[in-house]
Amino acid sequence: MKFEYENSFEVKHKIQERKIAILPIGAIEAHGPHLPLSTDNILAERLSEKLAEKVHAFVLPTLPYGQVWSLRDFPGSINISNESLISVLVDIGTSLYKQGFRIWAIVNGHLGNQPALKDAARVLYDQFQDFKVFYFFYPGMNAILKDVRETQSVHSTYFHACEIETSIMLYLAEEHTNMDKAICDIPDIPESADFTPTPWQKFTNTAVLGDAILATKEKGEKIVETAIEKMAAMLRSAKDEIA
Repeated sequence: MKFEYENSFEVKHKIQERKIAILPIGAIEAHGPHLPLSTDNILAERLSEKLAEKVHAFVLPTLPYGQVWSLRDFPGSINISNESLISVLVDIGTSLYKQGFRIWAIVNGHLGNQPALKDAARVLYDQFQDFKVFYFFYPGMNAILKDVRETQSVHSTYFHACEIETSIMLYLAEEHTNMDKAICDIPDIPESADFTPTPWQKFTNTAVLGDAILATKEKGEKIVETAIEKMAAMLRSAKDEIA
């Protein structure tokens, strides 16, 4: 159920009944020639909608901008700072708490947002210890990748516009995926990139980190459905604790 379409006369009772708010958050950034700039937003929204059905929750309007420092100089990318993102998230969380929500699930479509999400959740924890905040980014993915990936990962953490993310898009938003333009770009990411600020144009001019041509809807389904079940289980447990 989408929160933005509720009205002020009826929403208070529904908040008390549901208790869970889900916020999709993504980014606007380069995703190669075959995926749109809003890929992370689309994925966060579709994941949130699926999750909401499982746990009877409200889905908040998407927060569409994220910390995309690494890709900020690629055409189309829009970057906001960690500090700005933390501030906005704390303000939103505070408002949700005052409205009566006691569980807030932030469903993240962009890995670069995770540090800010974690810091914002810690601030809210210190302020409202009966407010449970989750910051989800495809839980359970690592185990599934061992089964579905056909190519070796170019990085221990990153996946971007590649076999994996494109597969997720094919499953959740095939209408926004142009496989005729999918490419294989396997960059050599230096080890130093994990230890010093390194804009991605230092090692790629496409923003694709792998072989997007190998993407399939079936791979995406395994990743997504695993994440949905894990997120739903954690939210149900949290809801049971406050019941």
